[in-house]
Amino acid sequence: MALNTQTELSPDETDALVGRHETGVISLARGDDPYAIPISYGYDPDERTFYLRLVSSPESEKRQFLASAPAARLVVYEEEADTYRSVVAQGQLREIDRDDLSVEHIEQYGEAKRPLFEIWGEEKRDLDIHLYQLVAETLSGREITVDRDQ
Repeated sequence: MALNTQTELSPDETDALVGRHETGVISLARGDDPYAIPISYGYDPDERTFYLRLVSSPESEKRQFLASAPAARLVVYEEEADTYRSVVAQGQLREIDRDDLSVEHIEQYGEAKRPLFEIWGEEKRDLDIHLYQLVAETLSGREITVDRDQ
């Protein structure tokens, strides 16, 4: 399989790809220790901000990473025939206190898929739901087309 073309997505193409999807993989870093999980999100293209509803139990590894105010990267990708596209957003994950929620926040969180409680081993009452924003300090996309005949 030969790489045919690789191009950078324009800002509009990047926003469109992120807007078409509701899920991605977020990676958090604490020192040399990485942590990556699939998540769902809402996205505001005007502010280039992602809205995440993250669910965890109080003693979970996820909660430990989130408590450390980690640097974050969110990857969203798609495959269509011989074309692959991906977007990487990088920034600081910031928890939004429920007392600080605005109407705009609520609208954006409404766009994010709700987490599926059925995937958790803990009882629902033992799970914490926290709201976060990821303001993209960098947001880049690329497209790769391969020629499978070469």
